[in-house]
Amino acid sequence: MVILRCAGKDATDDFDSVHSLELLSEALPETALEGYIDPAEFDTPEDKPAAMYEKQSKPADDGLPVLQSLINLHDFERVAQRLPATTWAYYSSGADDEISKLNNALAYRKISLRPRVLRKIPSVNTTTAILGYSTTLPVYVSPVGLAKLAHPQGECAMAAAAGKDGLVQVLANGSSMPIEQVMKSRTSLNQPIFQQLYVNKDIQKSVETVQRAERAGASAIWITVDSPMVGKREMDERLNLRVTVCTLPGRCHWTFIVFTNVFQATDDNAEGQGVAKIMASSISPFIDWEILTWLRQLTDLPVVIKGIQCVEDAVLAYQHGVQGIVLSNHGGRSQDTAQSPLLTLLEIRKFAPHLMESKLQIFIDGGIRRGTDVLKAIALGATAVGLGRPFLFSLSGYGEKGVRRMIDILRQEIETNMVFLGVSSLEELRPEMVNTIRLEKHLIASVKL
Repeated sequence: MVILRCAGKDATDDFDSVHSLELLSEALPETALEGYIDPAEFDTPEDKPAAMYEKQSKPADDGLPVLQSLINLHDFERVAQRLPATTWAYYSSGADDEISKLNNALAYRKISLRPRVLRKIPSVNTTTAILGYSTTLPVYVSPVGLAKLAHPQGECAMAAAAGKDGLVQVLANGSSMPIEQVMKSRTSLNQPIFQQLYVNKDIQKSVETVQRAERAGASAIWITVDSPMVGKREMDERLNLRVTVCTLPGRCHWTFIVFTNVFQATDDNAEGQGVAKIMASSISPFIDWEILTWLRQLTDLPVVIKGIQCVEDAVLAYQHGVQGIVLSNHGGRSQDTAQSPLLTLLEIRKFAPHLMESKLQIFIDGGIRRGTDVLKAIALGATAVGLGRPFLFSLSGYGEKGVRRMIDILRQEIETNMVFLGVSSLEELRPEMVNTIRLEKHLIASVKL
C-alpha cells in the first residue's frame, strides 16, 4: 500500500519525519539500491496544496519566538503546538478524559513548601548520582519515542544537550534514531545513555534490543511495564491517522512506520488508528515478574523497572533485586484515573519506609514542570525525576539549543528555590520541608504487604 501511494512521488518526507537515514543502510542489503534520483524530477502531489504538504510533513521553523523570550517550561509547550496536528496529538495526548494526565501535575500543587530563613546560603550544589553516574541536576531525560517528529536531529540533539549540561538520558525503545548514532552525539565517552525496553511479543526482538544496547555502550536497561497495551488516546485517534507498519529483514529486524494522514486516506470506512496504538501493537501483555529473571540472565547491566503505580509493586520490585524503580503512570497515557506517581511516593513513605532506607533508587515522572516540583519530589525521598514531554516540546523548532534553554530554566528554578528553602545541597532536603496534608487525604487507608 505504501509503495502504491508513493509511486511516482517523493517519499523522503514521509520517511525522514520519523526515521534516520542509517536505517536503510543497516536494514537493507546493497543489492536493494536501485540507483539515484534527481529531486527536481518530483512534483508536489496534485491532490494536496504545497502549503498543506509542508505543514503536515515538518514543523514550522519560521516565526518562532526568540528563544530567550521563553522563560518557563509552559512556554515551550505553547510553542510546540505549532507542530503538525498528528505530531502534537501523539506527543501531548493522554488516555480517555486525561484525568490522570491532569492529576499528575495537580498533585504537586497540592503540596506546599515550608521555607526556612536566615540560613546564609552563599551557593547551592544540585549534583546527585543516578545508578552511580554523576548528574548536575536531579533530572533525567525520560524515554520519549519518535523525537524526530519534533526536530530532524531527534534524540541525537537531546543527547548532545544532555552531555553539555551534565544530564542522563534514557533512550526510548521507539527512538527515531539508532542507538549507535545517539552514542556518537554524546559530548564524551563517559556520558551515560540508558536503554528503555518494552518486551516484544517476539521475545527474540527484545533479546536483540538488549544485546545491541550493550554493544553500543548503554549503561543500564529500563524495562517499562505500565503499558501492556496502549491506552485509549482519543486526541491521537480522532485525527483518523492511518499508520502502516513495515518490517525489514536483517539482523536487527528493523520496523518502521509510514504515516498516511487524513488528506491521503482513501478508504472512508477504514478504522482510524493513532500513532500510539500502532507503536504499541508489538508490546507483549503476557509478562510477569519472571521477566526480570529472564533479563538478568541476558545482561549484567543495572535494571530499573519503570511503571510502578502502588506500594505493593514497589515492594515486589525491591524483592526482585532491581537497582531502581520509576513511579509512573506513563504520563497519564495508559489507564486513565490511575493515581498520580507523587501519591505512590507518599504510599511508599507510609507503608514501606524501609525502601527509602535501602540502596534502591526511586525515580518519579509525570506532570513535573517547575523547579519546585523537582524539590518536592526529592524532599519526599525520590532520587531524581524524569521529564518527557517538556524535552520534546523544547526540541520542537529549536533543536539542541531549545533543550539546553529548557534545562537552564529548570536549573535556575531549582537553585533559587533551594535558597528559599535554606538548603545548600540536595542531601539537606527533608520531608518536613513540605506540607503534604492536602495530598495525603487521597492515600489508601491500608495495604497488605
